[in-house]
Amino acid sequence: MQKRAGRKSARGGRALLTGLVRCGRCGRLMRIYYGSAAGHAHRYQCRGALDSGAGKICIGAGGIRVDRAVANQIMEAVSDHAIEAAMEAAERSSLAENDVCCALAKELEAARYEASLAARRYEMVDPAKRLVARELESRWNTALERVNEIEKRIRDLDEQRSRRPAIDSEALLALAHDLPAVWNAPGGDIRTRQRLARILLQEVVIDLDEAANQVVLVIHWTGGRHTEVRIARVRTGRYPDDRHPSAVEVIRKLGGHWPDRELAVTMNRMRCKGRDGKTWTVLRVRELRERLGIAAFDLDGVTAELITVDETARRLSICIGSVKRLIREGVLPATQLMPSAPWQIPAAAIETEEVKIGVRRVIDRRPRNFKVLQDLKSLKLPGF
Repeated sequence: MQKRAGRKSARGGRALLTGLVRCGRCGRLMRIYYGSAAGHAHRYQCRGALDSGAGKICIGAGGIRVDRAVANQIMEAVSDHAIEAAMEAAERSSLAENDVCCALAKELEAARYEASLAARRYEMVDPAKRLVARELESRWNTALERVNEIEKRIRDLDEQRSRRPAIDSEALLALAHDLPAVWNAPGGDIRTRQRLARILLQEVVIDLDEAANQVVLVIHWTGGRHTEVRIARVRTGRYPDDRHPSAVEVIRKLGGHWPDRELAVTMNRMRCKGRDGKTWTVLRVRELRERLGIAAFDLDGVTAELITVDETARRLSICIGSVKRLIREGVLPATQLMPSAPWQIPAAAIETEEVKIGVRRVIDRRPRNFKVLQDLKSLKLPGF
């Protein structure tokens, strides 16, 4: 049981803390779930006693924010100031050990003197006085045991100091300068980051603060230190900052590229509201666009025929989700002026052989009774 509770080896994957995350409520190791089809999201989840059928799922937290917070703590731990502070602390620890060694040496000298004095007293006693000789012999043995105890403490301290590696200040400072560049390199391998994390970290305990709506991380460092980090949890329905732009920004980027009706639909989908908090209509979009001095969409000025996702799905006879999947996989070329904006797909791209192969794969994944399901108009409920 103790072996199963220990931290596990890193086996790759996108998660930084593979095998290092422990639940702060039940103490079990948390599992990693890769549930995003986009390929860049994961989640740390504790199943609790669900596997044994005696309970339910315990707690879980999004992995991207947890990994980012732990990475920031690692970068802070190996920064220049942290290295200098660690070297100063090591120097002070060495001075303290020297003081302990001096104190033990003086204590050993005093203990040896007491042992020699007890030996002389024992040698000078009259053998006929057995009770006195027995008491002096006991005092002599006690003094010798005291000498042996102090000598053992000195040997243990010397052995600890000999096993401790020498501190290379230049190498540590070079590591502090090079590690952030290696960590944040675009072509960096996740396995390298996992190995670096396992060198510095013993484990990370995750718990949830329901009242503050935060994830609480307790980082156990290899040297025995602990650091508590709090991360705000994502609320339902909240968009990231890059997907919640202002109305002026949207009009400046998309105005003239799409009709006003498409702009109104896009801005409402982005939850982009004006100062009055009202939704966007074609009339309001046209007024804002004219106020900013942006020309209207001109179909005659478009050099290449660009179609929307809906039109692409209609021409290829597949659903909109399959079209977006082909775009994510890089099979279907498409451009997007900003996040959540409509996709612009060249009409000539759907006639390429690569797109036709991708469409055939989509059609092959359909169930055999696909046409029957499409023509089915009545709703079937289980149990009726």
